[in-house]
Amino acid sequence: MEDQYEKKITWTIKDFSFVQSQAINSDIFVVGDSKWNLVAHPKGYGESINKCLSLYLNVADFQSLPNGWKRHIKYRLTVVNQMSEKLSEQEVAQGWFYRNSHSSGFQSMVPLTELLDVNGGFMVNGDVKIVSEVGVLEVVGKSDVLEETLLVHETIDVNGFQVLPSQVESVNSLFEDHPDIASNFRLENPLLRTQYMNSLLHLTEILCQSPQELSNVDLANAYSTLSYVTKAGFKLDWLEKKLKEIGETRVQEIREELKDMKQKCADMEALLEFLR
Repeated sequence: MEDQYEKKITWTIKDFSFVQSQAINSDIFVVGDSKWNLVAHPKGYGESINKCLSLYLNVADFQSLPNGWKRHIKYRLTVVNQMSEKLSEQEVAQGWFYRNSHSSGFQSMVPLTELLDVNGGFMVNGDVKIVSEVGVLEVVGKSDVLEETLLVHETIDVNGFQVLPSQVESVNSLFEDHPDIASNFRLENPLLRTQYMNSLLHLTEILCQSPQELSNVDLANAYSTLSYVTKAGFKLDWLEKKLKEIGETRVQEIREELKDMKQKCADMEALLEFLR
């Protein structure tokens, strides 16, 4: 059978390294006449605890399914490497799902050492992206679920980038103010193009804040993101200039703070000398 799937969804796990739950669920999505979701174990499951990310496809409403319900499903799960598509980790499987056997997947999807490596590409800006493709091969029994997409959001093409409706205004503004911003951007994969645009939008959001609102961690993340999207081909001289200005201001503030601290230390030493 050809690799054809009825539904493709993307699940972004925010601030992955800070997730404390043993298991987290994606939003529900519909394939055929049934509701599904993804279940991730950030610290692993079973024999993979503290070793690998574990990832499963699950029947979301299995408790309400009628007796005799079963679906023969083919699915593909991908943990996206956001720096190089070729390095993404992918697993394919097919099997029967029942009311009493409602979950199937992989204990050892990606080693945690690779997943959490800040330079590895699987976690960018703290986010991990998972893509699930699901197709129904055979149906036995009914579950009266109206076809709906609870997770997959409509995307709109803006200058060759698929973005959410809520992002259209921001992306249009970028291209209006900087028409050649993506003239050297050569990636053709739609998923990677969207990821880079999301990183760019995140960067502009950071730099739209007043310098006083930005922490040193914010600035470090901004420098990292700027390098990431610039290497992909975006022309961001204006953002680089703004970031340098903010950075220079912050350095001057730190120098002033150090100067004050040195003066306070000198005053304290003088006081101690006086008290001897």
